[in-house]
Amino acid sequence: MTGSPSCRKRLSLPSERWPEADRNASNAAFQPATRLKRGGVAGHLKPVTRDYHVALYGHFLGFLNRNGLLELHQPAAANVIPKKVSAYIDELKDRVASTTLHGSIRKLRRVAQYMAPGRDFAWLAEICRDLGLVAQRRPKFNRFVLANVLVEAGLALIKEAENSHTMTKLAQARQVRNGLMVAMLGFHPIRRKNFAALEIGRSFVKIRGRWWIVLSAAETKEKRADERRINKLLLPFIDRYLDQYRSVLARSDNPSVALWFSANDGAPLTAKQVARAIRKTTLSTIGLALSPHMFRTSVASTAAVYGGDNPHLASALLHHTHPSVTNAHYNRATCLSAAESLRQIVRQYQKQ
Repeated sequence: MTGSPSCRKRLSLPSERWPEADRNASNAAFQPATRLKRGGVAGHLKPVTRDYHVALYGHFLGFLNRNGLLELHQPAAANVIPKKVSAYIDELKDRVASTTLHGSIRKLRRVAQYMAPGRDFAWLAEICRDLGLVAQRRPKFNRFVLANVLVEAGLALIKEAENSHTMTKLAQARQVRNGLMVAMLGFHPIRRKNFAALEIGRSFVKIRGRWWIVLSAAETKEKRADERRINKLLLPFIDRYLDQYRSVLARSDNPSVALWFSANDGAPLTAKQVARAIRKTTLSTIGLALSPHMFRTSVASTAAVYGGDNPHLASALLHHTHPSVTNAHYNRATCLSAAESLRQIVRQYQKQ
């Protein structure tokens, strides 16, 4: 959605201003389960997913409120009717991409069904299908590069910062951090939220002189533990970042356990801030603004192009379960060896 974050926030009607029936139904639907009490119909959703759905429904109510169409004293989801949704779509078409439009209406239907499960929203499902047919996704083929390019770009940024005699200490620390993030994701393309939340001593640990990423089943999308030994090529860069630059970013000689800190205020980076930094860094170094998710495409493509003898390399690197892989321990063992296989592929490619 276009516009600044503050503008987008204003467009969404805060939940405390929702119709009472909507607010109550939403709270009940998204109520997570506890050991002795069943949750709501959408209680299984993760907090970030729940908040996203609520925000999008708030956008719809905000549109109705701005245009005098919001009816406050009606049953839950009673404002979700064809006439109002059609007007909302017309307004969105002028502001967002076709894929964003499709996603917004699809989630509006989902929230409405959560809140009013007894109502028939087949008409809205049909609108979603029509919007999906015309949604045009940006092609990925011109937005990814091979993993070796990402790794080399990241390490080059680190070396440039460390060899600079004109950069301030804070600027050096920021560039070293950005370069290390790009290089690490080039080898270990874990998901953005997990990458941003890495913590020293918990999910980022040193075992027998080697750094490891250790994610529990509760932290991964696949609900399986993900353990990765950091490629040894990155070890000296990680050690220097931790010894010299991390404390500069955190403005403290004894920072918290977070791995990544903001150069602006010394606070741990959020997932959105990590994504923003990586996009800016890749745009300035290789000419493409890549999101952390696109690193997964790059690594999988590298594995597919140069890893013909390792048919499950890509699925292991992305922590996906291949149809032929049924043993959970084998999945983990494959994941542990995948980074080393990728390193050998990158080294071989560099010699060509």
